[in-house]
Amino acid sequence: MDRDLLEYAVELVEEAGGLAARRFAEATPRAGRDGGPMPVEVEVEQLLRARIAARYPDDPVLGHADRPAPGTTARRWVLDPVNGTSLFDQRVPTFDVLLAVEDAEGPAVAVAGYPMSDELLYAGRGLGCWHALAGRPVRQVHVNDHDRLRGALVEMLNPLAWSEQLLVALHRELYLQPWTKGDVDLATGLADALVVAGQPLGYEDLAVLPLLIGEAGGRVTDLSGRDVLTGDGTVLASNGRLHDALLALVAGIPHARDFAALRRDPVG
Repeated sequence: MDRDLLEYAVELVEEAGGLAARRFAEATPRAGRDGGPMPVEVEVEQLLRARIAARYPDDPVLGHADRPAPGTTARRWVLDPVNGTSLFDQRVPTFDVLLAVEDAEGPAVAVAGYPMSDELLYAGRGLGCWHALAGRPVRQVHVNDHDRLRGALVEMLNPLAWSEQLLVALHRELYLQPWTKGDVDLATGLADALVVAGQPLGYEDLAVLPLLIGEAGGRVTDLSGRDVLTGDGTVLASNGRLHDALLALVAGIPHARDFAALRRDPVG
């Protein structure tokens, strides 16, 4: 792995995060109701694409707010300029900026930046996983070694769209709490596992996970145990020691419900 590529990716996320933070402070207007990207997503992605094109003009780019940019190399950049747009829209300062680089061998670089806490989690293939927080030295991080399933601390994302069966099965055995900075919490040993179900995540949401968690010593699949990048859009990320037991716990259980129907049903 080219360490310079990782360092450049970190620089890009820092710059993009600074722009997102400024727009957050300016109270960017709410997203349109047509389902299109928010203005801040478009602006941050344009910045990232411009910087990538200036240094690596032949590399293809897959983003969230614009069409894929073709290229001629085996390396591809995957962008999620504002991951957690509903958080941004609701003035919750825990959104992040995601950037991944893939090459002929698979995931090569992954960076997740949290602009409002001035925090970065990044990894390069064979280079480990690193955590940077303003005012503290950068440190290499590792998942914890907890191996007891009962009472394990698991962060959950999108529980409003989870099936009742999934919620009950996990609630009976695990200590569930809302996802805050799940990738950081798992990679630094604060959480034992992460679960995402219900609404499937897009590829640009998932692309950073294999390296961020894998280089910290953990494991990532979908809830059926398949490769997370080619799975069904669900996520099970863990410290590795608990992974098989967690897969067994959710085996055969439906993952999602039609939560949108609740809004359509009459009340009372």
